[in-house]
Amino acid sequence: AAGIPEEKAEGMAIIQDGKIHMARLAIYLSHSVNGVARIHTEILKQRELHDWYELYPERFNNKTNGITQRRWLVLANPHLANYITRLLGSDQWVTDLDQLEELKKFGTDEQVLKSFQDIKQINKQRLCDMIWKREGMKLSPDFIFDIQVKRLHEYKRQFLNALAILDIYYCLKDKVIADFTPTVFIFGAKAAPGYMRAKAIIKFINEVAKLINNDPEVNDLMKVIFVTNYDVSYGERLFPAADVSEQISTAGTEASGTGNMKFMLNGAVTLGTYDGANVEIVEAAGMENNYIFGARVEELEALKDYDPAALYEGNARIRRILDTLIDGTFDDGGTGMFQELYDSLLKGASWHDPDNYYLLYDLPSYIAAKLKVNREYKDRMKFASRCWMNMASAGRFSSDRTIREYAEDIWDIAPIEG
Repeated sequence: AAGIPEEKAEGMAIIQDGKIHMARLAIYLSHSVNGVARIHTEILKQRELHDWYELYPERFNNKTNGITQRRWLVLANPHLANYITRLLGSDQWVTDLDQLEELKKFGTDEQVLKSFQDIKQINKQRLCDMIWKREGMKLSPDFIFDIQVKRLHEYKRQFLNALAILDIYYCLKDKVIADFTPTVFIFGAKAAPGYMRAKAIIKFINEVAKLINNDPEVNDLMKVIFVTNYDVSYGERLFPAADVSEQISTAGTEASGTGNMKFMLNGAVTLGTYDGANVEIVEAAGMENNYIFGARVEELEALKDYDPAALYEGNARIRRILDTLIDGTFDDGGTGMFQELYDSLLKGASWHDPDNYYLLYDLPSYIAAKLKVNREYKDRMKFASRCWMNMASAGRFSSDRTIREYAEDIWDIAPIEG
């Protein structure tokens, strides 16, 4: 296009060095380019696609993702769905999720919150029954249910979760943490077939689970399970049962997320970074009703000469949990995959810097947030109120709204009346 400086045009060339750059081609040929959460759209405009945004500012717009309440509440959580209908006096919310806003007035109603807790207990028992049937593991519905279910990827940081759990385990053993509310940490994920590091993380989580679940000193305080073959059927049990929704991607890496919305809709608090749709979730439900931790995008962008090895050397707790990868605490079957995980954090690899997803950087604030959730859960009524306010604030995350915005702003089509 005319007026683009030569040095900038080279980086925007559709055909460059004998390769066709598909993203550039797509933007050039499209009339609309959108991100799928507000922070994602801003990152596209200001960083990833900034040159294109300067060229075509009118094409860029945001369409935050959504989920369907028909699947993820009406079908997955019939007890809560029926209770919402009773409180609202009709089931019109099923096609107009914004009506959930009317439920906010019950946020401090002890009778309503007690009924809400009873429903959560039913859903926890349903999940316990499914896990017993599928995995042969007995869980108590009286534990906090802390759940991270999503695609297995380094940027989603299931590895960070596992390291934090291991640290809490050692602190319980050392009597550093007192009065810990019993918690089950539940993972569900699948790795791409050739993604060996992701498979190593799955193996590590299962080794951590084996250590903790077989230790009689902590059995009545914590359990860990990685459910097999995580799918929609499992999701329909996991989302309604959760107390805590783990959404812990490195800030700036998660485009949106939709699992975070499913947990929110079913009445869980978000324990997460200021990333993806988490930003809009805490805006809707209140920062005070969720648990946000870790570096934000701006902080990571300004971080110079990050040295995870210095954190490792200077922090005995970090050193202890990382050393389990190489000191024989855990068995990787002689594959060397745990050594490779260890090296990925402290040495990096040919394709990335050490700890390129900032696990060790965010680990202390993450552990602190996990323990804060654990402490505050003891005030059951207040915690139930936080969960309730999340559920009542979930209206904007309906896919009905998302599709309507696409129809009006991008596709230029009107809904069929009647």
